[in-house]
Amino acid sequence: MNRAIDQALRERALKVIPNGMYGHESVRLLPASFPQFFSKGEGAYIWDADGNRYLDFMCAYGPSLLGYRHPQVDAAARAQLEKGDTLTGPGPVMVELAETLVGMIDHAEWVMFCKNGTDATTMAMSTARAQTGKRVVLVAQGAYHGAAPWCTPIPAGVVAEDRAHIRTYIYNDCASLEQAVAAAGDDLAAIFAAPFRHDAFTDQELPDPAYATLARALCDSTGAKLIVDEVRAGFRLARGSSWDALGVQPDLSAWGKCFANGHPISMLAGAESCREGAGSIYATGSFWLSAVPMAAAIETLRIIRETDYLEHSVRLGDALRAGLAEAAARHGFTLRQSGPVQMPQILFADDPDFRIGYAWVEELLARGIYMHPWHNMFLCAAMTEGDIDMALAAADEAFAAVRARIDTLEPHPVLVAMAAMLEHHD
Repeated sequence: MNRAIDQALRERALKVIPNGMYGHESVRLLPASFPQFFSKGEGAYIWDADGNRYLDFMCAYGPSLLGYRHPQVDAAARAQLEKGDTLTGPGPVMVELAETLVGMIDHAEWVMFCKNGTDATTMAMSTARAQTGKRVVLVAQGAYHGAAPWCTPIPAGVVAEDRAHIRTYIYNDCASLEQAVAAAGDDLAAIFAAPFRHDAFTDQELPDPAYATLARALCDSTGAKLIVDEVRAGFRLARGSSWDALGVQPDLSAWGKCFANGHPISMLAGAESCREGAGSIYATGSFWLSAVPMAAAIETLRIIRETDYLEHSVRLGDALRAGLAEAAARHGFTLRQSGPVQMPQILFADDPDFRIGYAWVEELLARGIYMHPWHNMFLCAAMTEGDIDMALAAADEAFAAVRARIDTLEPHPVLVAMAAMLEHHD
């Protein structure tokens, strides 16, 4: 595939942007052939700056739930844009959106809007501390809750004081959680949990009901607040809270990514017991209350309530998982496919430095399929059975191509360097 425009953009960007790109959408940790810049998205597909088209299993790292440029969602956004977007105060659409979300999320009695997942998780932490008057916050080891100093996975620029009261436990490990709560003593403000374990570079884990129930009980007994970080998984697992099926309701939940189908908005939702704390913190942003994303969110939430988007994604995910396992076995590979099928993590057994996984996704990319070698992926409602069939055909060819050159594969140099840096930091 031609990469001339992408390469020129990278060279220009390198002069005016540190490293030419930053954050989770940087391709520095992806195979060399992966494009950095994209010009267009529609339905389940994206086009890079050079015009190459891909079936996109990253869905913009999660925001595309219904598919890019969804006509009804974008029509609602355009209609609001004709009236106004970022104004001196919020539009009436803010109240309608808040009422809609409170009506859909069982534990929510109120919501506060922001822009990014980090905004929402940080507001959740501040609200819990303000409500309880305590300091210690427990997070699962390896969990991602955003890019602020208290939670960023990359330690550059972070000082010990930023994390002085952040402590860890092991996800799904009841004994570890109990020990962490005991160590916090009378100073425990909150326990953070993801709807399921979706850490990078490792297999995903569904929550053990015993762990979720224990987290709720420990918060009840200590007066701490249970926070479920729904930013990545919210509305992809359920039409309400992801832990509803476990019979566990959090006190606070952070949401983002997909509830406006790619339009920029996130939120903090909370129970009545946290209303005072939420009202006491100072949280704001120049664009947090923009009306266009709120209009898009209202329409997205209507579609979430009224269509089979979720069941459709699960059906396609089941077909993808089964088909990939069968194709991998034909070529002598064993896949580690984990997590909900609509948010798949696909890793290779016996691939500790990811060289096989990197080679496989690079072969897929050359065949018009965009998958990721170490991050969980996403299906969107715009995908079809034909798309899954196409992906499986490409995957079969990719397995064959990797098998043919497996003895020549090398690990990714930036990944090796980063792993060494993090090991040294620890």
